[in-house]
Amino acid sequence: MIKKPDRNVLRQKRRFRVRKRVVGTPERPRLNVFRSLKHIYAQIVDDTRGITLVSASTLSPELRGSLSGGGNREAASAVGRLIAEKALQKGIKKVVFDRAGYLYHGRVKTLAEAARENGLEF
Repeated sequence: MIKKPDRNVLRQKRRFRVRKRVVGTPERPRLNVFRSLKHIYAQIVDDTRGITLVSASTLSPELRGSLSGGGNREAASAVGRLIAEKALQKGIKKVVFDRAGYLYHGRVKTLAEAARENGLEF
């Protein structure tokens, strides 16, 4: 009997396929999202220099005590607001959104919409 591929393996394949085309530049860095069952993470990356410019997650000191849980839409919205605030402080207004193979739905969509509402353009 043929075994089905793991969901995470399929997501990694989608992620690599998308990353061939989505590249962060100094003028328009890449906003990357990673989600686990308990937390959600976002970072803005300049791929030409290979550095992370800004990062935020449900584990960030600014959000750590204020959230009831890290794996829900409320937490994703808070992370989206925080990443947008930090990016605007560093002078970053335009980004390229990299959903890392996840569907644009649920927590990923909530994070993206919160970042847009707070000033990021993508």
